[in-house]
Amino acid sequence: MDEASLEASLGGGDLGHIVGLSLGVSASATAIAAAIGLPLGTALAVHKFPGRRALIILTNAFLGLPPVVVGLTLYLLLSRSGPLGFLAMLFTPGGMILAQAVLATPIVAALVYRAADGPWREYGGALLIEGATGLRLIGIVLAMARLGVTTAVLAGFGRAISEVGAILIVGGNIAGYTRTMTTTIVLETSKGNLLLALELGMILIGLSITVSTVAYLLGRREDT
Repeated sequence: MDEASLEASLGGGDLGHIVGLSLGVSASATAIAAAIGLPLGTALAVHKFPGRRALIILTNAFLGLPPVVVGLTLYLLLSRSGPLGFLAMLFTPGGMILAQAVLATPIVAALVYRAADGPWREYGGALLIEGATGLRLIGIVLAMARLGVTTAVLAGFGRAISEVGAILIVGGNIAGYTRTMTTTIVLETSKGNLLLALELGMILIGLSITVSTVAYLLGRREDT
């Protein structure tokens, strides 16, 4: 099936929007997850504070958050009768971004913690002697663990762009508005359009490989 036939099967001209929405939602969710997960994971490796061990265990436990449970929870929170209903985010791309961010943040935080723990154990004493504190200390440790940090962010992006359960509940799979590649694959499979679902799956895999390859090459270039 060529691109024209694929777009025709999707309703004519929807392919670009579906791919663009998938990338936009996942990139935004990954940015939020990174903004929270990078400093959180590094702080868990660097700082000692009451409840730290429990927070580390909780962060790792959240790696396996069931997407449908996250979606259902957000649905209840964002519905009109829910405490966050005033945000009007249900069945919108914003709600989908929130759902993906909730799922990706623990992954980023847990992997960054593991990546930062080694450099901190080896160089932490020297950094403290040099007077590095606060955000500067976190920034230095992140820089030393940059390859692990890159892996963490990529893992968060992979979790986000492959998500279907939570965004199906929160986004509603509305044609031309909240329909992404993963939700379209589910829809087309249920309709028996297996070839179309497989082609969309190949596009999704290709995008993931491209992002991973670019990040890998940038990391190698930085090391060189």
